[in-house]
Amino acid sequence: MSFPIHPLDKALGDITSIRRQVARTTEFRGYGAATLAVTGAFAILAAVTQAFLLPDPANHIGNYLRIWMTTAILSAVLIGMQTLTRTRRIHSGLADEMILMAVEQFLPSVGAGALLSIVLVRFVPGSVWMLPGLWQITFSLGVFSSCRFLPKPMTAAGCWYLLTGLTCIALGDTRALTPWTMGIAYGVGQLLVAAVLLWGSKEDRDEF
Repeated sequence: MSFPIHPLDKALGDITSIRRQVARTTEFRGYGAATLAVTGAFAILAAVTQAFLLPDPANHIGNYLRIWMTTAILSAVLIGMQTLTRTRRIHSGLADEMILMAVEQFLPSVGAGALLSIVLVRFVPGSVWMLPGLWQITFSLGVFSSCRFLPKPMTAAGCWYLLTGLTCIALGDTRALTPWTMGIAYGVGQLLVAAVLLWGSKEDRDEF
């Protein structure tokens, strides 16, 4: 037995669909250039820390993972907190839809990177040296996926991460675990992202 759809329910459904469609065609301005630049500094600081405290990462892969996972978590928390407040300020009524859209675009690449880490460490420890390259490649996919609602030059950042990831893989051995394969990739990469956002947003220029 079917029940008729109440006009109010239909209207609310239509409004929700319209809001989602508007969100998908609106440039997302929830990422702040200053915050992304800080995460680039985090990557450089992590590389310096590794250089001093972990001269042989291949034989201490647990400590290597702790350094870079801690850096990734701190960066994600900082970006997440700033994105929530900034999106609610700039996108106001569409804030929830815009935040959901941003998460949907980037979450698969983050999840893939995490799962690759678990599989390599648990089942293929001899190939753990591939992790920096794989992280950067999956991160580039997240950037490319997000480009449709970010400034068009953001594709340059996706290309950067793809190039650095492939370069790490091309090293072919534990040289890929040296501090600066990650430090340069994410340090320069996040500064490039910040520069693109700064170039395309008056709000970001006012922050500096």
